[in-house]
Amino acid sequence: MNEAAIESDVGADAGRGAASRPPLFAIAVLALFVGVALLGPWIAPHDAQLASLANRNKPPAWLEHGTMRYLLGTDHLGRDVLSRLIMGARISLAVGVAAVLAAGTIGTLLGLLAGYLGGWVDQLVMRVVDAWMALPALIFAIFLAALVGPSELNIVLILGGVYWTRYARVVRGEVLSLRERDFVRLAVVTGCSPARIMLRHLLPNVMNTVIVLATLMLGVVIVTEASLSFLGVGVPPPQPAWGLMLADGKKSMVAGYWWSAVFPGLAIMLVVLTASLLGDWIRDRLDPRLQGRR
Repeated sequence: MNEAAIESDVGADAGRGAASRPPLFAIAVLALFVGVALLGPWIAPHDAQLASLANRNKPPAWLEHGTMRYLLGTDHLGRDVLSRLIMGARISLAVGVAAVLAAGTIGTLLGLLAGYLGGWVDQLVMRVVDAWMALPALIFAIFLAALVGPSELNIVLILGGVYWTRYARVVRGEVLSLRERDFVRLAVVTGCSPARIMLRHLLPNVMNTVIVLATLMLGVVIVTEASLSFLGVGVPPPQPAWGLMLADGKKSMVAGYWWSAVFPGLAIMLVVLTASLLGDWIRDRLDPRLQGRR
């Protein structure tokens, strides 16, 4: 075996070893945000919606004139930035997870129907998917949010309605391959109904793909929710959503009060980055093409 082949094998083994190691940093950061979201009302040092003009635009504790009472400073209305970040994690993660579940449920069911039944059902679902995906997701979400009005429930429904097409297309492709397998044909021969075949035989075999896609979509959904809140058509004020905090802090940045916008921006970046890293690792772990190489 020549040196190039040896180096190639060593590089491939190293790549597989890296893929097999869980992203501990991503898991730790996501666990921290989830813990903060769950314990928010008990660990927030102040009322996240309580304004105090006497304490407006106080800097973080480590800067001049800062105080440990407001560890990350206050915004233009005197509200504690740390408390709003903590409660904002509760809102942003809850909306993001709920929207991913809604989109995944709708898309997976329609993908199963289109892939297994075929015919006019497949044509109808896929033409709707093509039309949906031709629209820019953010602009479409803004349009829907402007129609129905801002609220947490509306944002969940809107994001679920915008992103279900990703699941439907992927699941349909998986089902088209699975329905030709022997276990599906045996289920048909034994008299199983189409509903039973889809739920008992096909759905468990596409769940790995759905889980990977949901993990990857979480960051996209959180960014979209923050964008809607930033534009004023998402979570309504005075709720401390991260997108709203960015919108409130953009004017303060011009005056030098950078902390009102930087900290929620960092929170969004960390959640999206770690969710993507975790999704990539789960995809590699569940990819059947890599199972035999480990």
